[in-house]
Amino acid sequence: MILGYARVSTHEQNLERQADQLQQLGCERIFQEKITGLKRERPELDKLFDQLRPDDIIVVTELTRLSRSIRDLFALVDTIHQKGAHVKSMKEPWLDTTTSQGKLLFAIFAGVSQFERDLISERTKEGLASARARGRKGGRPPKPLKDIELALKMHENKNYSISEIVKATGIGKTTLYRYLHGCSPINT
Repeated sequence: MILGYARVSTHEQNLERQADQLQQLGCERIFQEKITGLKRERPELDKLFDQLRPDDIIVVTELTRLSRSIRDLFALVDTIHQKGAHVKSMKEPWLDTTTSQGKLLFAIFAGVSQFERDLISERTKEGLASARARGRKGGRPPKPLKDIELALKMHENKNYSISEIVKATGIGKTTLYRYLHGCSPINT
């Protein structure tokens, strides 16, 4: 089955052009939504994935309709492949996983993207090691001592729940429990 996916970012924009193009390509069902491509939760895309069967083809008018980021695109295409289906873009002919060439090109782009993520990770680790060597610790700054002491007093009082203490002091639950179980606020 050939399934179309059309998306625009705002309610003021119109989906008709995309829907017409997808219909001309023979899409048997077109899923349409007006939502930003940056959101993970896209109800119509989720419905499309729920109905996706092996050998189905998802067609989009252009890549940006499916995803706004490379990382998200690779995750979506991976999900599509796990279901045994394919994806095809009208504007970007290299994104056509129904062909051997399209699969190869997508694999190359995926490899380059993974390589870039690995390089970023390596540089980050090198930067952290360099900062540690110069005596910088990193992480979040410690909570003010007065907030920790207030949280501990509120807990001793037994009139406050943990969630009330967290809300009143701005101390996180994990931090509060750490101090309740012996971490001294003076040593931090």
